[in-house]
This record gives sequence, structure tokens and C-alpha cells, in this order.
Amino acid sequence: MSANTTATTADGGEPAASGLGLVHEQGRSLRLTHDGDELFRYVYRPWDVQLEAPRPYLHPIRTLGGDAVSLYRPHDHVWHKGIAWSLPNVGPANFWGGPTYLRDQGYRQLANDGSTEHRSFDRIETSPERVSIGERLEWVTEQGEAWFSERRGLRVTAAPDRGAWTLVFTTSFTNLTGEAVPFGSPTTEGRPNAGYGGLFWRGPRSFSGGRVHSDEREGDDDLMGTRSPWLGFVGRHDGTDRASTLVFVDAPDNPGHPVKWFVRSGIFACVCPAPFFDEVVTVDAGATLAYRYAVVVADGDQGGEGAKVLADTGLGELEQEAAESAAAGPAGNTRSREAG
Repeated sequence: MSANTTATTADGGEPAASGLGLVHEQGRSLRLTHDGDELFRYVYRPWDVQLEAPRPYLHPIRTLGGDAVSLYRPHDHVWHKGIAWSLPNVGPANFWGGPTYLRDQGYRQLANDGSTEHRSFDRIETSPERVSIGERLEWVTEQGEAWFSERRGLRVTAAPDRGAWTLVFTTSFTNLTGEAVPFGSPTTEGRPNAGYGGLFWRGPRSFSGGRVHSDEREGDDDLMGTRSPWLGFVGRHDGTDRASTLVFVDAPDNPGHPVKWFVRSGIFACVCPAPFFDEVVTVDAGATLAYRYAVVVADGDQGGEGAKVLADTGLGELEQEAAESAAAGPAGNTRSREAG
């Protein structure tokens, strides 16, 4: 598959790419483009060592204007990779990478770093206006046991008039173990303000010190653990002194909405809607848990009011994804019954 192109050119040359497009690097990754320029690479078969909990990720991620807004394998946390569905405390297993935080023991490197393994694509649909991807995966422990099956969706749209594009990320995962499995975080294990786990974004080094916006106020690290239907992050780029804005939106039908947010700005830039921030959620044997998020990536410093507009854009795309999923029926629906 390749980018969409116009029908012809006057001199018979290759037509320019127009709108959204996709290039499939078979067996490794999908590259999403707009007008021929790459927006992100989705690596669905990573080559990471087990310590880094191999799992699909998006990196590099760029704005429509071409500015990079993600970081890959930073030296402080080599298991951070762009945007990835990452979970540190799934029962005794770690699908985040690196050491595991244990109550009264702190961080310990254990033989428990699992992997999230691509099995197949249900669909890869492309048009100049929208790209829609359906994927099946399994969560496999370091010992080789399949604990969860997952259905994942990626839906991409672009709004060049607003200088923004939107990713809708959907996931539903089913417990295959035959036993109840608790989902938590280092905070549920006793470490304060370390409730990370979920759809985790790591931003460029130059985004350190960036500004964070919620539906109620502006801040930085002080917004850690706050509840909000969305959270925005504004960072600046080295070299060009341009800025970019990312807004993360929690779907209103997500369990526990509005979600608590894990966010940092001071030591490095990261955002994660964290549904297991300080409360354990138990997924019973055979039960399915599902979440949906939108990520809106925009050129420029949109400020607080602009972040709200982008959040509305993301909410609209979540509503559209839900309508499309309902119209597609069970085969196209990644959502299922909620776990207890």
C-alpha cells in the first residue's frame, strides 16, 4: 500500500501525494503519511530485548509541519518508546519494561518483563481522508504464557486547516489465564505519584519545562494525578524555536472517566491517561476490559483555549469512531463487556 496520489500531471511526471496515505513495511511496521510526509511509524514487530518488554509503538511522531514530538529509548528509561500501550503491574507480570516496583521492597529487576506480540491485522483501510487499522495481539509473559488477547484499533484523520491531525487509539483485552488478574501501578504498590500505566507518551528532550493544560487550569508537574477529561502539553523545539501542542482525550465511556493523569514536565516530558493510577482494577477470568483515547497533534503553541478546541476535535473523532464501530457490528467493534 502506498500514499494516495492525484490522477495525473501535465508533464507526465509522477503525481504528488495528496491527503493521508500508508506504506506497509511487511512484517515490521506501518508508515502513515500526509501529502507524502510521514506523520508516524507504527512498529508492530519490534526488535527490543526482553528487558524492554517488547511491544508495538509509534515513533517517530511528527506534526503536519514536520516537527518531531516523540522520543525513542531515552537513556534514563530505555523502555520508553514514543507512544505505546504500556502496563507495569499486570498481576506479577510487567508489560512496561525494566524493573517492577514491589511494596516495601522498591524497584526490583525480575524475570517478569512480558511482550505484546502482533498476531494479525483484521483490516487496513486507507483513503485521503482517513486511515483505519484493526489489529490482533497477545500479551505473553517472559515465561512464554499467553495471558491476554487484545484487539486494537488505530484511526487517523487530518485537519490541515487547523494544523492538526488526530489518532484514535482503541484497545480491548481479554483475560486468558483462567484466574482473576489485578491491574495496578507503582502507586497501588505504595509509591506516591507513580501511577503510570496505559497509553504512555514520551516527548522530546527539548519539551522539558513545557506547559500543561487541563480543562480547568494551566500548570506543569503539579497536575500529576489530577482528574480531567483531557490533558494538553505544549513544548518547544531546539533549532527552530517552534512549538507543538499535543492533547490527549479520555473517551467519556471509558471506565473511571474522567481519568487520572500521570504527567511530568520538569525532568522530562510525558503524559499518560492512567486508569490504574491509585486503584486496582481486577479483570476476571474470561472478562474483557476496553479503553479508547484520542491524541491530537498540532503545530504551534495553541495555549489553553486552543487546547480546549483541540480536545473538542479529539472528542468528535472519538464519537465518529464509535459510530463507525457500531455500524461495522461485532467484527469491527473493539469494545466489549467491562471487567469488575
